[in-house]
Amino acid sequence: MAVFVAIFLPRLSLEVFRPRWSPPTEHGCVVLERDKVIVMDAVAREAGVLPGMKRGGVTTLSPDAAVYDRSLEREREVQREVALGLLRFSPQVAVCDEETIVVDVTASLRLFGGVRCICSQLRGVVNSIGVTARMSVAPTGQGAWLLAKRGRCRVLKMRSLERNLDALPFMVVQEVRAFADWFQGLGCRALSDIRRLPRAGLKKRCGVDLLDSLDRAYGLSPELYQWLEVPPTFSARTELPDRVEHAEAVLFSARRLIVQLCGWLSAQQLALTHATISLEHERGRQAVEPTILEIALAEPTWHEEHLVRLLKERLGRTELPAAVLAVRLTVSKVEPAEPPSDSLFPDPGGSTKDHNRLIELLVARLGAENVLRPAPTADHRPEQANRWVPVQDEAKPNVPPAGLPRPTWLLDEPVRLMVKNHRPFYGSPLKLVSTGERIEAGWHDGEAVTRDYYVAEATDKSCYWIYRERPSVKTEEVRWFLHGLFG
Repeated sequence: MAVFVAIFLPRLSLEVFRPRWSPPTEHGCVVLERDKVIVMDAVAREAGVLPGMKRGGVTTLSPDAAVYDRSLEREREVQREVALGLLRFSPQVAVCDEETIVVDVTASLRLFGGVRCICSQLRGVVNSIGVTARMSVAPTGQGAWLLAKRGRCRVLKMRSLERNLDALPFMVVQEVRAFADWFQGLGCRALSDIRRLPRAGLKKRCGVDLLDSLDRAYGLSPELYQWLEVPPTFSARTELPDRVEHAEAVLFSARRLIVQLCGWLSAQQLALTHATISLEHERGRQAVEPTILEIALAEPTWHEEHLVRLLKERLGRTELPAAVLAVRLTVSKVEPAEPPSDSLFPDPGGSTKDHNRLIELLVARLGAENVLRPAPTADHRPEQANRWVPVQDEAKPNVPPAGLPRPTWLLDEPVRLMVKNHRPFYGSPLKLVSTGERIEAGWHDGEAVTRDYYVAEATDKSCYWIYRERPSVKTEEVRWFLHGLFG
């Protein structure tokens, strides 16, 4: 049995101008089509604005209300944004008429935990885009579409679908509206009344399109959809509802782009490794160059939560030179997505992917210059061999010279030690517990050293790495230095 989810966006024409998360307007917001009101917000409704009212009536009741002319192009753009985000759950997503999106989730139910779980996740994507939706589930896409337009409904059997569709008013069917007066004259009120009429007479009077639409809704004929085509590259832009002065506030609109990105990655079976976020500022005479944020990932990912968290950390460290008017997200580099591990026993302490995600969060929060990794150099001098580079630096470390164990903590500058009774002293007399490691190097770059290194133990069993400078003449004083600490 097929399972379709229909998502109806009843307030789309209003929310393309005033996103749902934007602060409510003081005087209301109204959208007109052919100089007549088609939708309004709660503030305008309280002022007395009603559907079908003309522009003059709106300005009389609410002179300061924001009045917009309907933009079908912008509505289609927002509808496509929602559909792109829903590709995460199924590659079969269709953008339909009358602000409706149909998703075939038949093959995805088991993966996402059943009908309830997948509907909850679908609603989460729609909410992230910032639009209001009514959702229905049915064995046919056309049936789910009709049920969603009248309210939420979840039907999984054909007999239940037929019973719920019969109770709907016939005006929900797009092809019926042209003959509404004729059907009302016949005493028809619901779809069940129309279905009881002779098919031959309906076909002759109303044409074949009406019967085909009803047959598709009731599962009597196959459905054909034009599934959403996925673009080969991803670059999306969204305008902010108002001027934003703080970088953290950009996250609400940027998440809308990340939701679309995750849908695109899932449809292409790709994982993101590098992306660019452009924060656009004022244009024209007072133009300000966009603020560019680079998002580089150590581990390729396609998960929304991780990308949103990384962006939140980056925005928290960003100082804006001017107010942000729009945000653009562009994918720079992707890789084929790897399937999840099927290991029965997970790695103790987290997997390599978990470790890389932690590193990415540290880089986003502290900056790449403050997160370092060891990169030993093939040099016998410890101060030269012990080198640290940014964790995202792709340079490969050289193999350090083999020898005795060396400490993890190396001092930036060696500390000269006191000598008591011919023994080095650091809080207590130090006892040499290892053989000496002689180092003579640096003659080729003018920084020659001649040292004998030892592991020394204090009375409290602490271990230190010390060295003795080899005197050039026998009468010269022997000097000891502390160079490292063992954990």
